[in-house]
Amino acid sequence: MLFNTPIFVLGFLPVALSGAIVLDRWAGRRPTLGWILAASLFFYAWWRPVFLVLLIFSIIVNFVFGRQIRSNAGPQPWLWAGLGFNLGLLAFFKYEILCVSLLGLNGRIWTPLLPLGISFFTFQQVMFLVDSARGQIGAVPFLEYACFVAFFPHLVSGPIVRPIHIIPQFINFAPSLNWRKNLPDGIEIFLLGLAKKVVLADSFAHFANLGFAAAGNGHPISFIESWVALLAYALQIYFDFSGYCDMAIGLARMFDIDFPINFNSPYQATNISDFWRRWNMTLSGFLRDYFYIPLGGNRHGESRRLLNLMATMLVAGLWHGAALRFVLWGMLHGVYLVVHRWFERLGLRLHTALARPITIMAVVLAWVPFRAQNFEACRLFFRGLLGLNGIVLPSTAITLFPSLKRFSHVVPVLPYLGDARALSLPQSLVLLLLGWVIVLTLPNLNRMNRRGRDLALVSSFALTMQALFFAPYATPFLYFQF
Repeated sequence: MLFNTPIFVLGFLPVALSGAIVLDRWAGRRPTLGWILAASLFFYAWWRPVFLVLLIFSIIVNFVFGRQIRSNAGPQPWLWAGLGFNLGLLAFFKYEILCVSLLGLNGRIWTPLLPLGISFFTFQQVMFLVDSARGQIGAVPFLEYACFVAFFPHLVSGPIVRPIHIIPQFINFAPSLNWRKNLPDGIEIFLLGLAKKVVLADSFAHFANLGFAAAGNGHPISFIESWVALLAYALQIYFDFSGYCDMAIGLARMFDIDFPINFNSPYQATNISDFWRRWNMTLSGFLRDYFYIPLGGNRHGESRRLLNLMATMLVAGLWHGAALRFVLWGMLHGVYLVVHRWFERLGLRLHTALARPITIMAVVLAWVPFRAQNFEACRLFFRGLLGLNGIVLPSTAITLFPSLKRFSHVVPVLPYLGDARALSLPQSLVLLLLGWVIVLTLPNLNRMNRRGRDLALVSSFALTMQALFFAPYATPFLYFQF
């Protein structure tokens, strides 16, 4: 079940929320938590009921591991067993296809489908086990633990919430004290996140998908078509994932649960390290605290530090998907971080006016292997970006600017741009200008004051409702099966 569907907005959410309000008023905390857990399990089972068994099994096994870890001092065989269980389960379902591709085969051998949210609920339970071994988590009742893992706002696509932050909120759950404040705040944040998804992200997807599909099918995509597709995809993935996280934060707020902010205007970063402090912040924090620092971080010399950075970004790439193109994406960001570190050591600092566009360009170019279907599509796309497939312009543009004819090949319409109409090029350029102005100049949703949020909600509400109820189909989130 997707957040951006009428069945969720008009069906599931009102039932789940009203049930929690009634039970909280008349039955108390634990029945309310039981209702939230049941609603979350129903939400997860909506897509493929068979995977509900996997989720419940994972919750039970990790709860037992956590209890054993906390009750045993000294060396932790239970911790290693728990980590092996979680990472083995993740490898079996998610990375089988990568192993198969390395062998030169196609498809999956054992598992035809990838369980929803397996990367997210696996990492959250890994944090639970590690924090238990560190003594940061005390005894946790099973109901509260199950709610932490299965709570539907973050179950499928994050954010990756910390157990030491969320579990105490379920243990001290008392939403009746805050319904009046949290409900309107949560609804507003949810609707603004929904607008990001169905109004902005899905609009940019229209231009991104066609260009990348052309390269995936072996077509020599032209200079303008490739740049429009790439810049559109950079905006699509930002508004798609940040929109999902805003919706998740809003939904959790409705139930009196506080989720962390996951995006902090990442395209306004002034260097690549700053970008990773702003982009998917919960994943960045997880990789730092549970992988980079345990590897040694920056405690064993500069060479080891750079090696740890590269290893961490390769893991970040693998976390995103079981394909070599994600490994390449992670490797590129690892190289970026290493180069940035070299600049720091040499004492070289670029002016913000130069550092920001260089950072954006590096990030945007790395989206090519992340989005392209395979390495051949990636090669063709980069050829297009460099103009090696030619510069093609529609005849309407030549009519308005005849001098451009000397530098381009003239065609009736650009075949891999939007709807391949005469207005596809100006439409895409206006839309891209709007999107990049938003991400480069406007503040985050969490930094907007009440007036700014109300204005954004009013201005987007009609378009959001139209896209929600009259779109021919609901476009899944990009992180729907990561």
